[in-house]
Amino acid sequence: MTPHTAPKTAPESGTDEPVTWCPSGAADAPESVVLGVRSGDGGEVIYLADPVPAADVLGAIPEGIEPRRVLRFASHCVANCANRRGTQCSLVDRVVAADPGRDTAAAPRCHLRARCQWWTQAGLAACRRCPAVSSLHHTDEELATLVAEPTTTLDQLNEWIAERN
Repeated sequence: MTPHTAPKTAPESGTDEPVTWCPSGAADAPESVVLGVRSGDGGEVIYLADPVPAADVLGAIPEGIEPRRVLRFASHCVANCANRRGTQCSLVDRVVAADPGRDTAAAPRCHLRARCQWWTQAGLAACRRCPAVSSLHHTDEELATLVAEPTTTLDQLNEWIAERN
C-alpha cells in the first residue's frame, strides 16, 4: 500500500468502516498527502491532479516557512480530532456557514473527493468552499478564527455574519 492509498478499515477501530479523509489534515500524519498549493493574492488552493505523499515534500520546504502556509494537506479523519462530533466534522459545518456567497462556484477537480469527509457530509457546498480554506490562518482574521475554533457554534457564526451585513 502506498502512503496515499486509503486502507479499507478504520485504523482506530479495526472495523470494516471505510476511512474518510480530512481535506484540512495534518502534514505529519504517516498517510498525509499534499492536496494542493496555496496560490495567488487570496491564497486559494490550486489542487494537484494526483496525490503526493507529504513526506516526499516536507523536506523541500525552506527552513522557517510553515508548510501549511503554502500547502494544504489531507490525512485520515481521526476520532480524537477537536472538530469531530461522533462521525461528523463540525469544521465543515462552520466552513459552509461562513461563506454562503460561494453557492454558485464551480467545484474544483479533486483527487480526494471519493474518500473526503467533507464531501460525504456536506457535498457540493463543501467542495465549493474548500479552495478558500486555510489550515493556517492569521490570528487577526476574526472570521477565520471563529471558523477554525472547534467550540464556535453555528449560531455564534451566524450572529457574527449578521452583525457585519
